[in-house]
Amino acid sequence: MQTIPANTRCELPFQGIEISEYSIQNIVGTANLGVELDLPRLAGELEGAKYDPVSFPGLVLRLTNPKTAILMFRSGKLVCTGSKNLEQLDQSIRKVVARMRKLGFPVNENPDVTVQNTVASGDLGQEISLQAAVISLGLDRVEYEPEQFPGLVYRMDGPKVVVLLFASGRFVCTGARTIEDVGAAVAKLEEILRSLGLMEQPPSA
Repeated sequence: MQTIPANTRCELPFQGIEISEYSIQNIVGTANLGVELDLPRLAGELEGAKYDPVSFPGLVLRLTNPKTAILMFRSGKLVCTGSKNLEQLDQSIRKVVARMRKLGFPVNENPDVTVQNTVASGDLGQEISLQAAVISLGLDRVEYEPEQFPGLVYRMDGPKVVVLLFASGRFVCTGARTIEDVGAAVAKLEEILRSLGLMEQPPSA
């Protein structure tokens, strides 16, 4: 399984250019355990589990190593959030499955894990004029209401992600299904901003 360090400076082979540094903040993954779950029983037998169906329909289990949270639902669906890389995601789910099987729950020993969302943050290294960006990027793809939220919301296609861009040059990328999509989105964002004159061109070699 592919892993990525929490702080990554990427070079995309197909472009041959270095892109801004970014960090993976959260990877959300899901798995199906293959059976319906007795959540009240799990809450009583699984150490650290919390279950309050009045406020939330799922059982919550927080792990310390890796530091992630697991949500379990009666249908057998499991959601893991808080992973910083794919290795942590896989490790978290395998650890919970092993604990459940040890308690006698007949869950799937090796469930397929699917990444649903990858969130990353980074810094373009220079300030960006958001007012100019709104006009240049196109109103159909951009939302910017500084009275309500200080960032610009840019909906990108190919990869299909949402980028929150701030005047300081900081950004948050969400909605990526793979870590490769994050790198591609950051590279594309820089390429677009430079082509529009909203970012300085990188120094020549």
